Amino acid sequence: MTTPQFNHSVEAQHHRIDADEWDDIYVVGDVHGCLRELKTLVDRIGPSDDDLFVFVGDLVRKGPDSKGVVDFVRAHDNMVTIRGNNEEKLLRGTKELPELTTEDLAWIRSLPVAISFEDALVVHGGVDPRKSLEAHDVDDLLEMRSLSSGYERPFWWEKHDGPQTVFFGHTPIADPVIREHAVGLDTGCVYGGSLTAYSWYDETVLELETDRTVQHRPASKFVTPRMPVLQ
Repeated sequence: MTTPQFNHSVEAQHHRIDADEWDDIYVVGDVHGCLRELKTLVDRIGPSDDDLFVFVGDLVRKGPDSKGVVDFVRAHDNMVTIRGNNEEKLLRGTKELPELTTEDLAWIRSLPVAISFEDALVVHGGVDPRKSLEAHDVDDLLEMRSLSSGYERPFWWEKHDGPQTVFFGHTPIADPVIREHAVGLDTGCVYGGSLTAYSWYDETVLELETDRTVQHRPASKFVTPRMPVLQ
C-alpha cells in the first residue's frame, strides 16, 4: 500500500479512506448538475449502505440542477467528493450559483482536493508525472490535463506510471480511460454523453447513457483514449 505524500498545503486538504470499511467503492465521473442521471445510475447500481461513492468533483455548474446534486450527495453518508475546478470557481468568486445556500458553499469549502484509499488516488484534473506529489499544488490537482498545453497530446495519464492508480475527471473523453495507473471517468454526461462509475473492487465500468444534451460540445472537444480498455 502506497500512501500519497503531499506538501503541507495540499496534505491539509487530503482525505484518506479505509477501504476495509466498505463492501465496494464506486468512483463516479463529473455530474455537472445532472441530478436525474445521477439518481438513475445509483438506482441501477443498487448500493447498500456499506457501499461508498467517491465523486471526482464538478458536481456543479453547466447542468440543470446543481443544487439538487449537492443536496443529494450531502444527504448520503456513503457519498464523498473532492472539489473540482467548478467548485473552486465558486469559492474564488469567478462564477456564481445563486441557488446554492451559504451552508452549501461552506460545505464545498470544506471538501478535500484529494481522496485516497489503498493504492488509489482520486483527484479532479490529474497529476504531473514529471514531478513528485509533494511538488503539486491545488491548481495542479484541479486542472492538470496536457503535458503541453490545452488539449494537445501527450496527456498526463499517457505518461503516468504510478505508483498510485489515479482516478480523475475534468477532461471530457469519448470512452473511459482505463489504464494500469490511471482511470478517467468524465464521459461528458452534461454534453449528451454518459455518466460513468467504476467499481474499485470488481474493476468494472458502469456507464449510463443520457437521452439529453444540456450543453452542446463538438465531438472534436472530446478526447479519444489511445489505449483500449483493459479486459
